[in-house]
Formats: sequence, structure tokens, C-alpha cells
Amino acid sequence: MKKVVFATKNKGKIREINEIFKSENVEVVSMEEIGVNIDIEETGTTFEENAIIKAKELKKYCDEIVLADDSGLEIDALDKKPGVYSSRFMGEDTSYEVKNAKIIEMLKDVPYEKRTARFVSVIAAVLPNGDVITARGTIEGIIGYESKGENGFGYDPIFFVPELNKSTAELSLEEKNKISHRGNALRLMKKKLMEIGI
Repeated sequence: MKKVVFATKNKGKIREINEIFKSENVEVVSMEEIGVNIDIEETGTTFEENAIIKAKELKKYCDEIVLADDSGLEIDALDKKPGVYSSRFMGEDTSYEVKNAKIIEMLKDVPYEKRTARFVSVIAAVLPNGDVITARGTIEGIIGYESKGENGFGYDPIFFVPELNKSTAELSLEEKNKISHRGNALRLMKKKLMEIGI
């Protein structure tokens, strides 16, 4: 089985990723699982730049293919903020419960049709020969009026998918993977990796 290292310490994320790669005889492990415990500073101004920075930094510590992602929430009524600063919005140590409540408060006077938002995910891969490839996925939705659902993580409870009449935190892992920004980016990345015979 081929091993791929993903630049994350988030177990929820690793579960989601393995669900997508399981049919390809690929095992995705976290950086912690290979004994790498570094903090990588995200100094880029785009999702692509940050994903590449993380992947290249982790590649210094292992021989396997390395994947890294940068993802975030773009809210149109807030000029696409928090965007690349999604995890750092209100400070990295602030709970998402607090962040989500703050965003709902910020949008309290914004009508439903102007509450449009999207999750964006960019995956970068650094191959054994040093080549870098990227894949971008998105999911469009609406910022809800309250937090709903216990599944998922981050901004999932306030991100509402009108077609499903649910927040992404109300979806099962299987449902979420089918439509999520990360799921879309990972499927595209998987396709690119398989095409070059990885």
C-alpha cells in the first residue's frame, strides 16, 4: 500500500481524506503519525500559496508524496473574509463556537439572498521528484442564522447548503465528502495523481 503524508494534525480531516483515497490502495497518514511535529507558518496571500508552503516544508522531513491543503470560508457580504485567515479569524485559540457566533452577529442585518458564501479548498502535492501540483475545490452555500449540527468541524455548523436544506455539520461524513470543497479538491487531486501514475 502506498503511503501519502498529509500536512495536518486534524484527525477529522485525515478520516475524510482516507475515505476518498481508500479505493486506490493509498493510505494517508498525518504528519504526527510519521513523527513530524512542526508548526508551519502560512505567509501566503492565497489558498494556493499557503498549501504549497505547507507541502514543501513537510517534504523536507519525509520521502513520501506530501499533500497539504489550505482552505477557508469566503463570505461575500464581508468582502470574502475571513478567506485565507479563516483559522486565524479572531485568533487561533478562539473556539469555533465563538467564531461562528461572531459571524452570525456580523451578518444579523444581511438578508438571506445576500448571505452567499463558499468554502474553498486547495490541495498541493509535492512529488518525490520535487514537482508541485495543485487542485482547487469549492462548495457554494449560505451563512445560516444559527449554528446547526454536531458533525464536521470549524465553520460547518453555520454553512447552510440550500439544495440539501442542511448545514454541513448536519451531514454524515459520506454525504459531506460527496459535495464538500475538500472532497472536490481531493477527488481532482486523486485524478491528477493517478494520471501521472502515482
